Amino acid sequence: MDSERAEKSWIPFRKGLTKAEFGWVMYDWANSGYVMIIMTVIATMFFMEAAQRSGLESAEASAYWALTSTVVMIILGVLAPIIGTLCGYKGKKKKLFVFFAVVGMVATVALSFVPERMWFLMLAVYAVSGIGFSGGNKIYDTFIVDVTENKKMNWLSSLAYGYGYIGGAIPFILCIPLVVLVEMGTLDMDIMLAYRISFVVAVVWWLLFTIPMFKDVKQKYGTEVEPHYVRMSFSRVWSTFKEIATQKHLIIFLVAFFLYSDGVGSIIRLAVAYGETINLGAMTLMMVLLVTQFVAFPFAILYGKLASKYGAKVMIYVGIFTYCVVCLVALFMNPDRDIRTLTIMFWTLGMLVGTAQGGIQALSRSYFGQIIPKEKSNEYFGFYNVFSRFATILGTTIYAVIVLITDQPHIGIAGIALLFIISAVVFKFVPSDKVE
Repeated sequence: MDSERAEKSWIPFRKGLTKAEFGWVMYDWANSGYVMIIMTVIATMFFMEAAQRSGLESAEASAYWALTSTVVMIILGVLAPIIGTLCGYKGKKKKLFVFFAVVGMVATVALSFVPERMWFLMLAVYAVSGIGFSGGNKIYDTFIVDVTENKKMNWLSSLAYGYGYIGGAIPFILCIPLVVLVEMGTLDMDIMLAYRISFVVAVVWWLLFTIPMFKDVKQKYGTEVEPHYVRMSFSRVWSTFKEIATQKHLIIFLVAFFLYSDGVGSIIRLAVAYGETINLGAMTLMMVLLVTQFVAFPFAILYGKLASKYGAKVMIYVGIFTYCVVCLVALFMNPDRDIRTLTIMFWTLGMLVGTAQGGIQALSRSYFGQIIPKEKSNEYFGFYNVFSRFATILGTTIYAVIVLITDQPHIGIAGIALLFIISAVVFKFVPSDKVE
C-alpha cells in the first residue's frame, strides 16, 4: 500500500515517513499555534487586560484563569474514558477527532468577538475552546498506534513534538509585530483588537495544516460496531478499568504520569499569568516564550534519540529533575526584587522548561503506547487521557490557593515542585524500556 511506504520528499521532516506518519506529525505542527497564542500567551494577556479593565487585581485575575483551566481539565477527564471507548469502534475515531477539532476552532474564533468587559463570558468561551482543542488532541494521541510500529514510536512522537514547537512559533511570530507595534504606540489600534486578530491567525494555521491528518491518517485498530454502541461504551469503560487495575505496571505508570504531567501542564498554563503578576512587560513575556519554542525543538528530538539508547524511563527522569529546578528558581523570584533580576530569572525558567517540556510529554505518550495491547489501544488511551486531562488540576489549584492566601505568586509556582518530587518516587517502580 502506498500509504504504508516511506516517501522521498523535499520537506525535511517528511523523509523516511509514510503518508500516515507525516499526516500525524503535521497535526502537532498545526495545533501548536493554538498552544502558543491561545493556551499560553496571547489569550492569557487578552483575559488579564479585560479583567483589569473591569477592576480585578492581577493576582485575582490570574487565580480565576487558573481555576478555569481546572474546570476544563475536570470536564475532559470525565469525558476521556467514554471518548476512548467510542474511538475503539471501527470508523468512529476519525469522526470524533474531526468533531472536537472543529468545536475548538469555532470557539476560538468566537472568543475574538466577546466584548472586553464580559470577562466571565471570555472564560466560558475559552473553556469550550479548550475542550475542543484538548479533546481532539487526545484522540490524535491514540492514532500513534495506527500510524507506526513500536520501534519507531519514541522517535516519531518526539519528532512530532519537536516540529510542533516550530509550528507554534511561526504563527506566534506573525502575531508579535502587531501586538508590539500597538504596545509601543506606533500603530493606532486598541491592544484588544490586536489580540482578537491573533486568535483568527491561530485558527487559520490550525485548519490549514490539519488537512494531511484529515486526508491520510486512518484508524487501523478497533472492534466492530455493536448495537447500541454508545450505551455499550459505558459498560466497556468499566471492563477496561478492571483490566488496567490488574496490571500493576500500568497503574504505577499512570499515577506517576498524572503527577508529573500535572506539574508540567500547570507551569505551561500559568507562565504568562505568573509573568504578569511580577510585572514583566508583554514584550518580555512574548520573547521568552518564543525563544523557549526554539529551544524546545532540538531538545524534544534529542530526547527521542537518547531514549533509543538509554530508554524512555531514564529520559523522563531527566525531565522531572529539570522541572524541580524550575520550581526552585521560581521560589526566589520575589516580586519585590528589581525588574532586571526578575527578567533574568524568568528567562532562565523559560530556557529550562524548553529543554524538558517536549521530551517528557512525547516520551510519556510513546512509552504508554508500547506497554499496552494494540487491539485495545483506544480504550487504554482513554484512561491515559483521564490522567492527562485531570493533570493541571492539582498544580493550578495549588497555585490558586497559595496566591489567594499569601498574595505571593512565586510561592505558588514553587509549591508545584511537590508534584514532581512525589512522581519521581512513584516512577522508580515502572519497568525499564531500555533495549539491552
